[in-house]
Amino acid sequence: MLTNKKIVVGVTGGIAAYKAAELVRQLARLGAAVRVIMTPAAAEFVTPLTFETLTGQPVLTRLFAGGAGDGTVHIDWARWADLYVVCPATANTIAKLAHGLADNALTTTLLATTAPILLCPAMNKEMYANPLYRANEERLRAHGLRIIAPGRGELACGEVGWGRLAELDEIVDHIRGALETRRDYQGRRVLVTAGPTHEPLDPVRYLGNRSTGKMGYALAEAAALRGAEVTLISGPGSERPFTGVHLVRVTTAAEMAAAVQQHLPECDLLLMAAAVSDYRPRALSPAKIKKGEGEMALPLVRTEDILRSAGRAKGRRIHVGFSVETADEIPASQRKLEEKNLDMIVINNPLEPGAGFAVETNKVTLLCRGREPEVWPLLSKREVADRLLTAILTCETQKTA
Repeated sequence: MLTNKKIVVGVTGGIAAYKAAELVRQLARLGAAVRVIMTPAAAEFVTPLTFETLTGQPVLTRLFAGGAGDGTVHIDWARWADLYVVCPATANTIAKLAHGLADNALTTTLLATTAPILLCPAMNKEMYANPLYRANEERLRAHGLRIIAPGRGELACGEVGWGRLAELDEIVDHIRGALETRRDYQGRRVLVTAGPTHEPLDPVRYLGNRSTGKMGYALAEAAALRGAEVTLISGPGSERPFTGVHLVRVTTAAEMAAAVQQHLPECDLLLMAAAVSDYRPRALSPAKIKKGEGEMALPLVRTEDILRSAGRAKGRRIHVGFSVETADEIPASQRKLEEKNLDMIVINNPLEPGAGFAVETNKVTLLCRGREPEVWPLLSKREVADRLLTAILTCETQKTA
């Protein structure tokens, strides 16, 4: 996801410096070319050799090591990077940047670069709350530097409060957002549904399906990266939403229907990727159903068809559905397209290799009103999400032409 991106990670002298090593490893795993600059204080916590091993590149620790070209090394590094990430960013380094000081390799290079800069503060809670620090942070924001707010938790000093380095997954999300050049969904409000629903039988059992929500979460992530304001309504699962996505947790089909009804009016695009249960038990047993000697009949009733209900009040909104079919995929999905007043429907057959539940890939066919079906090759679900968002924009352009 970061292939061919050039990132410089600046490491300053705080205990969270050890977490920077894992950040560098994650960025390299995502395909980025990574270099590291360390302040002298950072080297008191983690050795340069650690980062040299992880990146395969020399670590810049000082400007004048006695070699040829040392006088312009900060300019060379400043021009090389697509993005600078300071992790952790101490109160001291933030104060220097806020006032334009350049007294080490990192601050000098940061002053010389025109690349975006992300700062990841980490410090004691009292330092973080200090008005002098807060003023420095606001000064940097005013100059266009991006600051990833720290979290609240246990600090190195043993206290609990604000100042803990943001989670690495969140930092990676911000890095990907800073490097995303497409902003074609800026100003759009997108509603995505994802995952299964669970329909309870008794206090310990439920009816469900194999959906994990990966496709819906990939859609929410792709839309957020391209500038959209995203609300994600998710059934039960363990997927992590992309940073900045508004997550609404539900369990049953009825809860998902209510959440969609609540959030739909404020959105202009609906992506219904959830695998909603078609049936629920007629009655919920208040106690665990005991095992008997013979067979048991389980009366079921239909759940609400959320897409059909949404289609009745569609207006100018774009509605996209997902259709899981194991036979006659095109005719069955064409009927859904018409009956549910959809603009597009994404068809996938879980019997196809690589296209089932709980996998990172999908093989889909896109059905759009007035166009021949498009059969897409096996792609990652993230690639499917990006392709779909682009296809939606094309469909909108053709509708208004």
